[in-house]
Amino acid sequence: MELSRELAGVHSSGDGNASTNAKAGSLRRIQALLEELHASCSRPWTLMEVCGGQTHAILRHGLDQLLPPQLSLIHGPGCPVCVTDAERIEQALALAARPEVILCSFGDMLRVPGSSGSDLLEQRAQGGDVRVVYSPLDVLAIARRHPERRVVFFAVGFETTAPATALLAKRALAEGLANLELLVAHVRVPPVLEVMLADPACRVQAILAAGHVCTVMGDGEYGAIAARHRRPIVVTGFEPEELLGGMLAAVRQLERGEHRVENAYRQAARPEGNAGARALLQRVFRPVDREWRGLGLIPAGGLELRPPYDTLAARLGPSAPRVASPAACISGLVLQGLKKPQACPSFGTACTPEHPLGAPMVSGEGACAAYYRYHR
Repeated sequence: MELSRELAGVHSSGDGNASTNAKAGSLRRIQALLEELHASCSRPWTLMEVCGGQTHAILRHGLDQLLPPQLSLIHGPGCPVCVTDAERIEQALALAARPEVILCSFGDMLRVPGSSGSDLLEQRAQGGDVRVVYSPLDVLAIARRHPERRVVFFAVGFETTAPATALLAKRALAEGLANLELLVAHVRVPPVLEVMLADPACRVQAILAAGHVCTVMGDGEYGAIAARHRRPIVVTGFEPEELLGGMLAAVRQLERGEHRVENAYRQAARPEGNAGARALLQRVFRPVDREWRGLGLIPAGGLELRPPYDTLAARLGPSAPRVASPAACISGLVLQGLKKPQACPSFGTACTPEHPLGAPMVSGEGACAAYYRYHR
């Protein structure tokens, strides 16, 4: 909504300071992109942004309120915290309950409910040694300081954070840190797009691909997906200008009947990605079938440690019994883009960021949390 007010007040004069003039220039470019979008849409089109960070930006800036009425957005399952399977959460909870274990992860992971509704914050309140880290390499220092403890890093994220986990594994193996273990929950974006677009019920006509993933991995895997499913895929950034530019590129392809990969985030993403990061990922990890919360088993949808790094895999006890998710939570439908958060009877009442029933209400990049903050 703030962007809408700023656009209403933008003028063409350049009599301010450099910062003011730069902002005015950006607003004029945003206004021009919106005008082009409105002029370009000759029929209804449905786009899906993949990344939760993009969803958050779209709602925070009110872009969804400024788009042509023919243009609909579906919010994809683009939050790795939100799609981490409940079984992985249960494994983390079981590890954190062990007195010899220090369990480390990113802050949002501590609030994701497992299948029983409990989370790692509750485990910490009950005496578990659960710590927030800001980088996987922080775990190295903890393992060095506590050689008598098992230090487990609960590794989560798309291909963007996986290289840092791979570097942690490489250094831990080189140092011979026998007390450092990895509980890997990394997921891969292209396989889930393959599954979603193959579904006959899928309404998505074009994809806004996550620019930060392509910065690491490049866009090589998307060409076959675009051709096979006849959908445009546009690599897109996270600022209003970048998002609108990606949407415009997608709409232009749709209007022309095209379906190819297009890079609208050239300032950061190259077709080949980051060669060093990709090589490190290939050295440490290999693709594996992985459960995505709300989406089921995705073939090659995750990463696991390959030899010799698999010696760092967390040593797990017996599997905890699975408990059904709360019946009042429709997070699976939200993650599939089949329902908007407001369609959930628990949204904003029984389910809030302070007391989430489902993972999309936990992370700031989750669709439910974004709607709670900006569209209640």
